Amino acid sequence: MQYDRIDAKILEIVQKNNRLTSEVIGEMAGLSATACQRRLKRLRSEGIIEADVSIVSAKAVGRPIQMLVLVNLERERSDIIDRFKKAIKSSADVVNGFYVTGDADFVLYVTARTMEEYEQFTRRFFYENPDIKGFKTMVIMDRVKAGFAVPIEAPLED
Repeated sequence: MQYDRIDAKILEIVQKNNRLTSEVIGEMAGLSATACQRRLKRLRSEGIIEADVSIVSAKAVGRPIQMLVLVNLERERSDIIDRFKKAIKSSADVVNGFYVTGDADFVLYVTARTMEEYEQFTRRFFYENPDIKGFKTMVIMDRVKAGFAVPIEAPLED
């Protein structure tokens, strides 16, 4: 997966606003709309652009309780890790999940309508799972920043 300086410019633009037309993105990147569309298609097909999403306010859609949950597995075996990754992917309550190093095996971002609903989720998702050694919940008091933008560095010219 390689990209050039023009691709880097396109990536910077679409990370800030992916609702712009190909004409506008192309103009900002110094390309025609058709050339811009071709590059966007390639960036998507190569997996450099993973998804085009909208960031939705959990609070605005009735899920004001937000938590970061540190999860420790009973043992670190590949089958247990793979099973838990599958559980994360299939749970609508888990917004983001990360397999990490350090004190926890996984970090999850979870939303709920109420604390009672979160308690029911913990019973289903953690307590009924024999592969879970333990978990620690941190309730989010204020979301200070939300996004998926990563810094883009243009490749050096040869």
